[in-house]
Amino acid sequence: MSATARLQACFAGWMVALLAAFYCFPAISMFTWAAIGLSAAAGVLLGVRLHQPSRKLPWYLLSAVLVSFTAGDTTYNILTDYLGRANPFPSAADGFYLLVYPMLAIALLIFIRVGSGTDKRAALLDALVPTAGLGLLSWVFLIAPYVHDGDLTLPEKLTSVGYPLGDVLALAMLLRLLTSGGRKPLALSILAGGVTSLLITDVLYGLCQLAGSWHVGGPTDSGWVLFYTATALSALHPSMRRLTSAPGEERRQKAGRRIASMSLAALIAPAVLLIEDLEGEVRDAPMIATASAAMFLLVMARVAGLLKAQRDAAARERTLRLSGADLVAAGTDEEAGVAIRKAIDDMMASEKYVFYFRLVDAGPDMSIGGYGSQLVAVAGLPDDVRDQLEDHEWALSAETVTAGRAKGSPNLRKQAFLAADGDVLAALRPAFESLMTQGTMAVERIVLTDEVTRRNSEDYFRALIQSASDVIMIVGDDELIRYASPSALPVFGRTGLVGTPLKGLIAGTDHVELRHLIDQVREGRGPRDGVDLTAISGEDLLLQVEVSCRDLRDDPAVAGLVVTIRDVTERRRLETDLAHQAYHDSLTGLANRALFQSRLQQAALIAQNGDRLVGVLFIDLDDFKEINDSLGHAAGDQLLVEVGTRITDVVGPMNTAARTGGDEFAVLVEQIDDPAEAERIAARIVAALAEPIDVTDATGAQHQVHGAASVGVATSCEADGISELLRRADVAMYGAKTEGKNTWQRYQDEVHHAMIRRLEMRSALNEAVPGDQMRLRFQPIVDLPTGEMIGLEALVRWQHPVRGLLGPNEFIELSEENGSVVTIGGWVLREALQTFAAWRAEAPDSLLRYVSVNVSARQFRHPGFVDRVREVLAETGTRPEWLLLEITESLVLHDADQVWRDLRELRAMGVRIAIDDFGTGYSSLSYLSQMPVDVLKIDKSFIDDILLNPQQMALVETIVALARTLDLAVVAEGIELAEHRDALVRMGCPYGQGYLFSKPVTAQEAVAWLTPEENPLVKGNK
Repeated sequence: MSATARLQACFAGWMVALLAAFYCFPAISMFTWAAIGLSAAAGVLLGVRLHQPSRKLPWYLLSAVLVSFTAGDTTYNILTDYLGRANPFPSAADGFYLLVYPMLAIALLIFIRVGSGTDKRAALLDALVPTAGLGLLSWVFLIAPYVHDGDLTLPEKLTSVGYPLGDVLALAMLLRLLTSGGRKPLALSILAGGVTSLLITDVLYGLCQLAGSWHVGGPTDSGWVLFYTATALSALHPSMRRLTSAPGEERRQKAGRRIASMSLAALIAPAVLLIEDLEGEVRDAPMIATASAAMFLLVMARVAGLLKAQRDAAARERTLRLSGADLVAAGTDEEAGVAIRKAIDDMMASEKYVFYFRLVDAGPDMSIGGYGSQLVAVAGLPDDVRDQLEDHEWALSAETVTAGRAKGSPNLRKQAFLAADGDVLAALRPAFESLMTQGTMAVERIVLTDEVTRRNSEDYFRALIQSASDVIMIVGDDELIRYASPSALPVFGRTGLVGTPLKGLIAGTDHVELRHLIDQVREGRGPRDGVDLTAISGEDLLLQVEVSCRDLRDDPAVAGLVVTIRDVTERRRLETDLAHQAYHDSLTGLANRALFQSRLQQAALIAQNGDRLVGVLFIDLDDFKEINDSLGHAAGDQLLVEVGTRITDVVGPMNTAARTGGDEFAVLVEQIDDPAEAERIAARIVAALAEPIDVTDATGAQHQVHGAASVGVATSCEADGISELLRRADVAMYGAKTEGKNTWQRYQDEVHHAMIRRLEMRSALNEAVPGDQMRLRFQPIVDLPTGEMIGLEALVRWQHPVRGLLGPNEFIELSEENGSVVTIGGWVLREALQTFAAWRAEAPDSLLRYVSVNVSARQFRHPGFVDRVREVLAETGTRPEWLLLEITESLVLHDADQVWRDLRELRAMGVRIAIDDFGTGYSSLSYLSQMPVDVLKIDKSFIDDILLNPQQMALVETIVALARTLDLAVVAEGIELAEHRDALVRMGCPYGQGYLFSKPVTAQEAVAWLTPEENPLVKGNK
């Protein structure tokens, strides 16, 4: 329920409560009755304040009606209750009562006049015709009995006659208001119900007075309460604003209703005369004649008004025809404006008005076309328009949007305002809209004609020259400027160029080039276009300009050289920037591959002619991918920028440092006498990059990383041609990386052969799995205190067709590079699970719990890895808890969210997860509390020194204790000595593996360990 509805409900409830108190407590009836009337009056005023109607007077009159009614009731109650008069009639109270009717009639008449729109005189006449007819009926049936009653005194007769006359007046106004056209607002219906209740109650009151039976507190009083309540509720309803709408919101009544009501009213007098004649006595002939005459005169006045309206419409139509002819004949905007103003003056006749026309830029979202006309309040218009329209309240506004005169210029809004009396404007609105349409069409025609004429005239071409951004000048034989276009001001920052020498605009360093340009044109060797010169603008500001020259000395309209100057400073700067971007790396600012090769070609040519050497260094960062994966690409970019800076500092300005790829750099060492100079630079680069570098990850945390790099060196003394030089530097760089990274190496043939073998290995790896060249080996994982074998780790070997059985350290890195590790890892997983499932089926009572399979980072990140594990488990009939997947720490840190979701899904299946080589990655021990893993495998490098290094012993103890706290199993790798095993048992490490127990063996050899009796370590313990 809205706030207005709640207010109406509360008011209605309040009035019901007061009415109940009035009937239930007669002793205070005077006070409750006064409260009823005054509450209703206050409700009307509250509605006016809340809804702010455009005309408040009729509502104030309705509030006064309620106050007058209440004053009459209060006076009557005082006379009866306090002065002891029984049914005082007439009395002072009747004066207040009778005052109600003229105020009510005036209020209703205002509503009628507003609802009638423009012709308020017609509205008044339409209201008076039924009033005269109803007045006759009132005389015959209500007033005449009082007049002819001999028992009534003159005051009583006058008072009794006043009530029906007032009722007739109010009823006539109400009927006229209800017969208006359009949809009735709810406030009008409520008000009509209240007035009807008032009229009926007044009739009952009059009859009671004649019978002498009137007394306060009877059921008749509720009729007046209904009038009070309905009047207040109509004012509280939001639709009350529509009863006094603005002139632009007129509600037209239907002609049929109006004619029907007037016809019925005109027939009342003949009907009364006929009835009395049939009864045998015409008693009211004077009144019938008077009423007939009044209605006749009113109808004639109404007809006269219609004739005048028709004449006015005809006059406006004639004015529009004449103005249309004037507008067609108009040849300029001024003539069209004169024609429009003359038409406005003719249509307004003697009315006071103001006509204002303005032209402004249209908004970018306004389309071309007419926007019609509308009646607007002057107070809501822009300040400049409001000032022009003086003190008028309303104005007619017409607007159209047209294209600008120049291409690209904003569209134009043409607005016309006619301010006058609101009723006059409402009547003139159709004619005004037609006139503005004609005017718009005439102006558009004039503009179009002018545009066509202007395009064919000399002025148009002159305007083109003056609006051009290029500076166009005419230079005489004395090389003095005779004409300069207006665009010289923004280019050269000054005016007054006429009479000054042309060379004064050009920098002294280009005077010779300017002289060649002018001489060539003067000597008839053709025009010169696009000559680049440096011009001087303002206070010694230098500009890059393009100068063109034409010889038009034979043209009498020009008689000189036409020099065109175009400012290309910004274009040249952009070209320079683009050239720099084309030959430099956007991240580090170093030369890129294209510029490096260009300079290499130049340096090689110079060195060959001068018997000097050229050195090339290829630099590749070691483990850069791990920096990107663990700390993010932003940290990787910081590292690359710092590496570029350090390389530049080492090589110096005489040599070229370039970034040729993601983490690849190159250095061109020019004009050297000894290859050792290139080697010394390589050594300094390796040393400089080995120093720690501070970077910041995406979370804002600071990290220290090393830009360690592998550097390959080659010189022109050992290579024929640039391509061979680059190839040898590349081979040397890969040789340095193969030798352990963080070092440099000069090209050697042996390194080249090793690279060839490496490429052959990479190619052969693609056929390893399809060619059934992969083999599995198994190493036991034992319970350290008991020596019982609880699991096996599956280790892959490659049975190379030529080189024999190869360990993983010889081919796993290559498989990571070429992607074959995914296929190899899938084969290992399937083969290991098939073998383990066969063992479990052969020896179901075996203590063997699981098989451990290594998973590379690339294999794990391959799409669908989790689904692949699920498929292999199903195909091999292996239970998920029989599988332990070993992953690296760096995998958990890269794309942690996705990786951890996959790990949790695997664990939910029942598969266990182990972190292999724990302690060698980039993670911290705090990650263990969050990692979705089950087992930690301590790297062999930690186990080797625990007997000799107390700090290493303490570190391993800490890892074991922390894992125990986090409920993680621990497996120590690389146990080779019994002392290692004893130390681990003492510190509480539960599991281990290594050569102490067994080297990796084939599946057939591992079958012997399926029972404790066959376990060699258990035998040794017994």
